[in-house]
Amino acid sequence: MSADLRGSAHRRHRWAARAALASAALAVLLPAAYGGSEGILTAATGLAGAAVTAAAVWWTLSRRGLARVAAAALALVAPAALIALFVVTFQWTLVVSLALWALAVAAGRYALRRDGERILRVKEHRTAPPERPFLIMNPRSGGGKVDRLDLQAKAEGLGAHVVLLDPEERQDVAALARAAVADGADLLGVAGGDGTQALVAAVAAEHGIPFLVIPSGTRNHFAMDLGLDRDDPASCLDALVDGVELRVDLGFAAGHPFVNNASFGTYAAVIQNPAYREDKVITAFGMLPDLLSRRLGPRLTARARGITLTSPQAVLVSNNPYSTGDPLALGRRERLDSGRLGVLGVTVDSAAEAAALLLDPQPHGVTLRTARRVLVDSDSEMIDVGIDGEAMRLPTPVLCRIAPRALRVRVPRERPGVPPAQPRLDWHRLGQLAVTIGRAAAPHHRTPS
Repeated sequence: MSADLRGSAHRRHRWAARAALASAALAVLLPAAYGGSEGILTAATGLAGAAVTAAAVWWTLSRRGLARVAAAALALVAPAALIALFVVTFQWTLVVSLALWALAVAAGRYALRRDGERILRVKEHRTAPPERPFLIMNPRSGGGKVDRLDLQAKAEGLGAHVVLLDPEERQDVAALARAAVADGADLLGVAGGDGTQALVAAVAAEHGIPFLVIPSGTRNHFAMDLGLDRDDPASCLDALVDGVELRVDLGFAAGHPFVNNASFGTYAAVIQNPAYREDKVITAFGMLPDLLSRRLGPRLTARARGITLTSPQAVLVSNNPYSTGDPLALGRRERLDSGRLGVLGVTVDSAAEAAALLLDPQPHGVTLRTARRVLVDSDSEMIDVGIDGEAMRLPTPVLCRIAPRALRVRVPRERPGVPPAQPRLDWHRLGQLAVTIGRAAAPHHRTPS
């Protein structure tokens, strides 16, 4: 009976692959047949227009004065003109083509997901609830979520000892956490941004006790990748009475912990500016022309697993790699326990290279790697670093490393979870799958490395 079920599943994903290929073909052929030679010319114009738009965005970021204004106008006008041209040329076939592409993508991902790797999830560990939980809460974080959602009273009602940070005084949260452990705390937690989370998480990892994440910050990427409910931070307190533990990795940059990433180059330089906190957009736009043209900032070099990045404008070292196969999942991490750092390097020195980022599936200006250690150096003795969004200056070179499964994170047993990553569309693989028959269509599960 199990063999019949497997055979039925094989047939479904085989037919899904065929549906994806047929839909993709129709999505191209229908508007081409309707538009004729004019349609072919319009399609070519669309590619050129996309390149012009990417170049205009580059000029907007790297120029000043009238040149920036003109480039910004072009970046807005070019895509609007292309949309109008496509609507006039292809009319109703454009809508049908888009629907067919959506069907092709959905069917293709279904086929590859059924044919592809097993979904690897972080293993849950059942442990007893903490007896002396200690929580640090930042009342300024996330526009005052701690007070607005009454998080302190709810946590204390569950037996936690809560310390509120003083908005008027800069406090050493790591020192507070170490003092709490010395006093007998058997769980540390934070209601605040990712930068504060990382500092306390490192203390929890150092002492081998669980860590609780309460996403009361602005973005809370770490909480998102843990599968927590960022819209309801109070629900994370359920972990104090009904929780499980996840063992996840922790990143370090020259000894400074990070739960998300350490950034070097353009972004790191921008957030050093004191004006950035008050007006992010104006500050960034004011600094980017000098940073992108390399008139400002040091020359970076990054070395990781047999590669060397020379003079990139930006290097991002992340605690586990970010997803790249699904555009809707950019900025998310499929796993937090792979034992690997993600390395992203970006080098763009002209409008042509900016256009290549959009048109080339594998642009030379973008480097993606994974590694256990990354060494970032520069031609300066000190380097700007953004560690989980917090501005720092560190002596060079900066060694980034990962501590595999060093952090015990306690999470609620009932939580939204992390959506499974969508597989990258591989049309060659879909073609192979579509023509297979019988047992040849069986999925080939790869053993995780």
